[in-house]
Amino acid sequence: MKKPIYMDYNATTPLAPEVVEAMLPYMREDFGNPSSTHFFGVRAKQGVENARKQVAECIGAQVDEIVFTASGSEANNMAIKGVALAYREKGNHLITSAIEHPAVMEVMQYLEKNGFQVTYLPVDEFGLVDPKQVEKAISKQTILISIMHANNEVGTIEPIEEITSIAHRHGVLMHSDAAQSLGKIPVNVQKLGIDLLSIAGHKIYAPKGIGALYVRNGVKLEKIIHGAEHELNRRAGTENVIEIAALGVACHLVSEHLSEYQKHMQHIRDQLEDGLKQRFSIMRINGHPTLRLPNTCNVSFKGLEANTILSELVHVAASAGAACHSDKVDVSPVIAAMHVPLEYAMGTIRFSVGRNTTENEIKDALNEIEKVVVRMQPQESIYVIKSQSGKIHLTQYTHGLGCACKLRPQLLEKVLQDMPAIKDKHVLVGTETGDDAAVYLINDETALVQTIDFFTPIVDDPYTFGSISAANSLSDIYAMGAKPIFALNIVGFPTNRLPISILEAILRGAHDKAREAGIPIIGGHTVDDLEPKFGLAVSGVVHPQRVITNSHSQPGDILILTKPIGTGIISTALKQGLITEAQAQPVIESMLTLNRKAAEIMQNVGVHSCTDITGFGLLGHLLGMMKGANTSAIIEAESVPIFKGVLEQVTAGIIPGGTKNNYEYTMPFVSYSDKISQSMKMILNDAQTSGGLLIAVGSAEKDKLLHLLHKNGIFSAVIIGSVVASKKPQIAVNYNELVKNHSL
Repeated sequence: MKKPIYMDYNATTPLAPEVVEAMLPYMREDFGNPSSTHFFGVRAKQGVENARKQVAECIGAQVDEIVFTASGSEANNMAIKGVALAYREKGNHLITSAIEHPAVMEVMQYLEKNGFQVTYLPVDEFGLVDPKQVEKAISKQTILISIMHANNEVGTIEPIEEITSIAHRHGVLMHSDAAQSLGKIPVNVQKLGIDLLSIAGHKIYAPKGIGALYVRNGVKLEKIIHGAEHELNRRAGTENVIEIAALGVACHLVSEHLSEYQKHMQHIRDQLEDGLKQRFSIMRINGHPTLRLPNTCNVSFKGLEANTILSELVHVAASAGAACHSDKVDVSPVIAAMHVPLEYAMGTIRFSVGRNTTENEIKDALNEIEKVVVRMQPQESIYVIKSQSGKIHLTQYTHGLGCACKLRPQLLEKVLQDMPAIKDKHVLVGTETGDDAAVYLINDETALVQTIDFFTPIVDDPYTFGSISAANSLSDIYAMGAKPIFALNIVGFPTNRLPISILEAILRGAHDKAREAGIPIIGGHTVDDLEPKFGLAVSGVVHPQRVITNSHSQPGDILILTKPIGTGIISTALKQGLITEAQAQPVIESMLTLNRKAAEIMQNVGVHSCTDITGFGLLGHLLGMMKGANTSAIIEAESVPIFKGVLEQVTAGIIPGGTKNNYEYTMPFVSYSDKISQSMKMILNDAQTSGGLLIAVGSAEKDKLLHLLHKNGIFSAVIIGSVVASKKPQIAVNYNELVKNHSL
């Protein structure tokens, strides 16, 4: 497989060959503890001190002004917290800008919670801080100003020298985060005049996990990490000799070759920008025209979504400056602070080149970008793709996955509460219960059940996507205890991005799944859309006296779940390439499985309430059941069946946006045991697609229901909790170590 063209050097850099060579001795023969006085310790100590000298020389500092840290973030924490605590008797006011890295922003917010005051300065349309605004913000209580040297997103270089002069004139210390500037432009602490400066190794072709803080002699710092007197008693912890040596060599390379690096990066960056300008007239370049890092090109494509572009731009690795959700666009704080118009901001992408980027790579990247963006931009005439070479991965054509793309439940409730009440006596189930299907009385023997559901691809294979979408749509009918009779297709399809054969495969998958359910698909509706979307409008019938809703659970009922949870998390991991299709196969098979047999069994046994678990997650749909019946529930977390590998992915930070939304929505109504981890909370709120049925059944019938479910091959069906009486709907999530977790 051909690797993409790497254009994300502001995120991280590869190790320089010289850096790798410098690390090897300390992995092998010179492995001693620098604090030891024997031969091995001395060799390690020499490595640390040689690196300290190289870092100091690189930025024009003295060797005793360099403190090694585990990252640039730690250096920022040490600088800001250290000064704040050391000078607290002098004042409690700090100044920063609105476009700082989270490693500065979150430190400031932490200090605000602990009695400090922070002023966040605005920037102009280029991302520049106005030194006059800095001076105006200074008060008698001001002890520190922290302004980044160059912005990580748009590359704008701040007037640090001028701001430092203002700070010192008022007796205020000055700190700058130089993670992005070092190695790209000259960084000299004497010329800048600053008191503290942060460095991140992995931005200058050294490893991740190493950084440094420059502290001008005479500046007091409160120690943040305690334990021993390492690093001139400023930071405890045995020195990471291997990576310290690497940082030293990386800084030495900058000292020797900065002019060469700078010239190359600017040439390559300008080639990229010139190519983009020639190809796209409706585009803007963000950041200062001249006061900008030589490698950074931040562009905004009008009317397009950054993540949608990047999901299809598989041969170019870059970063998005905005994320679009169902009810809002999350624009990066930097782009927002610069007041980039929303129609541009939502399409913001950062391309950052490096020492290794070649002219040929830029040419290839420009062709790929043009091919993707032109297809997405509105065309005067309809352009239909007839064929496309190579395997198509459907999830690359959408920024969301499956039912995780649902509107946030908070927003949906707000919209529905303003809708007029339905007064038609024939409406047996409407919007008042939160059920996913409507029920309309036809006569004394028949009620019509109707539902509609559609979403973006949750798997790459179009046939499988069509089948899963059909199974998911049918599930709403089954959850009501009804029998489906026919369906209609709902299609959104990007004819300018995907060949029509993909749509044919989607429809074929849905047709075969509908045939498995015993119903025909007899038509539908299509629109040309930017993303592929598919679903069904399904009609079913049920006897009016046998309708099962989500609003009739009773105290004492037992809660049974028929499928494991975690489809949203596993699908997201699959899209990101963190797991293989083979690893995801159990999840795919579950999503393909109809809830038909489980529904037939629960109708025969007789249950009080049911809902299918989809986009609002297990706890979201359970909360809907409890609100509908004005009851509460107790869930045993260790009883909930979870797909194998889900916990590992959540631990790695693979959490869909819809899952996070569900967690925020249910949080006021859920009481978690102290033993429930944050990871488990997310899993219980994971946005599901084509999930199982959650059934509330009387305690007398629970054994019969479980027996029949297992007898018919639904072995994942388990008891996960019970319904209790309460004055207001709540959910208690318990942790019982004696209960076996069902990880499938």
